[in-house]
Amino acid sequence: MELVKAHGLTKEEYDKIKDILGREPNFTELGIFSVMWSEHCSYK
Repeated sequence: MELVKAHGLTKEEYDKIKDILGREPNFTELGIFSVMWSEHCSYK
C-alpha cells in the first residue's frame, strides 16, 4: 500500500485499477494510472 500512496492513489482508486485490469497492477502500470488520473491530467 506504500507504493500506492507514493503514487498519490487512494485505496479506492487502487481497487478500481485492479477491477479494470483484472489483476494486481505492476510498478509501471501504477505509474501510468497515477499520471493519467492526476488532477492535472484527469483522464478518469
